[in-house]
Amino acid sequence: MVDASQSYDQIGSPSVSMQMNGKGARKWEEMTGNAYKEKSNIAIVLDEIVYSAPGVSKGAISGGRSEISGQFTLNEAIDLANVLRAGKLPASAEIIQSEIVGPSLGQESIERGVNSFAIALVLVLIWMTFYYGRAGIYADTALVLNIVLIFGILAGLGAVLTLPGIAGIVLTIGMSVDANVLIFERIREELAKGKGQKQAVSDGFSNALSSILDANITTGLTALILFIFGSGPIKGFATTLLIGIATSLFTAIFITRMLVDARISKGKSLDFSTTLTKNLFSNLKISFLQKRKFAYMFSLSLLSIGIFSLFTNGLNQGVDFVGGRSYTVRFESNINQSQIQSDLIAVLGNAEAKTFGSDNQLKITTNYKVDVEGSEVDSEIQQIMFSALKKHLPDGLIYDDFVNGSDEKQVGIMSSIKVGPTIADDIKTNSFYAIFGSLIIVFLYILIRFRDWQYSLGAVAAVFHDVLIVLGVFSISYSFMPFNMEINQAFIAAILTVIGYSLNDTVVVFDRIREFRFINKSWEFSKTVNGALNSTLSRTLNTSFTTLVVLLAIFIFGGESIQGFMFALIIGVMVGTYSSVFIATPVMFDTLRKSLKK
Repeated sequence: MVDASQSYDQIGSPSVSMQMNGKGARKWEEMTGNAYKEKSNIAIVLDEIVYSAPGVSKGAISGGRSEISGQFTLNEAIDLANVLRAGKLPASAEIIQSEIVGPSLGQESIERGVNSFAIALVLVLIWMTFYYGRAGIYADTALVLNIVLIFGILAGLGAVLTLPGIAGIVLTIGMSVDANVLIFERIREELAKGKGQKQAVSDGFSNALSSILDANITTGLTALILFIFGSGPIKGFATTLLIGIATSLFTAIFITRMLVDARISKGKSLDFSTTLTKNLFSNLKISFLQKRKFAYMFSLSLLSIGIFSLFTNGLNQGVDFVGGRSYTVRFESNINQSQIQSDLIAVLGNAEAKTFGSDNQLKITTNYKVDVEGSEVDSEIQQIMFSALKKHLPDGLIYDDFVNGSDEKQVGIMSSIKVGPTIADDIKTNSFYAIFGSLIIVFLYILIRFRDWQYSLGAVAAVFHDVLIVLGVFSISYSFMPFNMEINQAFIAAILTVIGYSLNDTVVVFDRIREFRFINKSWEFSKTVNGALNSTLSRTLNTSFTTLVVLLAIFIFGGESIQGFMFALIIGVMVGTYSSVFIATPVMFDTLRKSLKK
């Protein structure tokens, strides 16, 4: 179809004329001929909605020009013509209004976030030096270089840094530390066997390589599927994660090795522990598997409570998911965006404030009673806003002047509109398919690498366990937490980070179990699994601790704007550490043990 327009038929009633091109005319003649013979109608459908279904009264229509007539009002004819034109691709678009919008986080929040990240980084560097001595300094050098490379590549690509992107960077920092911890722990094991330093370093790097590659490949495959099939915040998270995995592997395998070899080649000794940490976590004989029934009951209780809350209490969905009302509010002078957002969240539940145009003007968006229509709820929201913002407004300003703000008044509400959700249905659908697709790919990769499907089952079970726990915690606690816990784009990134961390942690444990099964073929399977868990406990706790240090520092010092986001990551890391030992491994053990018995 080339065009459609409102016109009038022979008796002067409103009608719609439309014109086909040559190809369309031939198809149209065939369609209308069939419809005439079968006494059927031809539906005009756009976005799965039938707008009209006219019949064909005079046989096949040739030439490509047609007229749709009937008992149309003028507006109905105009609407139908618009529908027909809208379905003629490609649809044109033009910008009818644009404004400069400030950051959602606000400059103060951004500065606090950067400072808190610097504090967290310093704490991690100190811890690695405390735990591994001089070798820890080499790991610190590799970590700092990794961060520089990540931001350098992002800057070179012109990438936009968002909260989902920050989540990807936090995860890669944890993986970078994890890779160095894996290497150092294996070297310490080789030294404990009485090997010389040069041989211990060589064997330590070789033995750790399998775990490092498996962990990074599983996370990398997840990120790749999310990047290909995801959109919006999903793609932003996947981009930084893919870059971070590549830089983490490079710095851990090559840079750390280069620094270690450079010292050893000079004949100097290199300690991989300090006096306080030398024998820490050595010769452990904890029977983890004996505690698995208690762990099952504990996790089942948490999951039951969380799922019940999800069905009854739901989640605090933000404007990104449900839309809301948006107000442009002007103040007398420049104001603190973060403070105003906090004041509004305290009374409206969910609210976002960002500079809009000039520095003394804010766009305030809230989903408060988003499903309720009418002037009463509009007036209620405006009353609540006026009360919350009164201390930021000129003395003596009354409610009517605030609501009826104008260019002459210079203060108050300049405009208000109802806005739709930022995350549309197609983004939700793409996200759902991308996440499940990535889990299927990971399931297949683990199956190929570990030969037994029970390993894949354990890893995926742990992922579902961790995600449901985080969702349950948010459903239960959003109503009484002192910070905002709405479900928005950043929360999606947090859930993806939990998935990545859970897989990374689980694969490292599984890799050691596989190694122990190969070396100690005469051992009972339970002894093999317990031995592997004990041997990786130092690495598990070290990686979790350093990652939590980063998250806690940002949570405490980063400001209210990102506390909900950080809280989700903190819960996810804690649950992910727990599930790799007490969910993924026991599920694998119980299902594989039955197969081994047969």
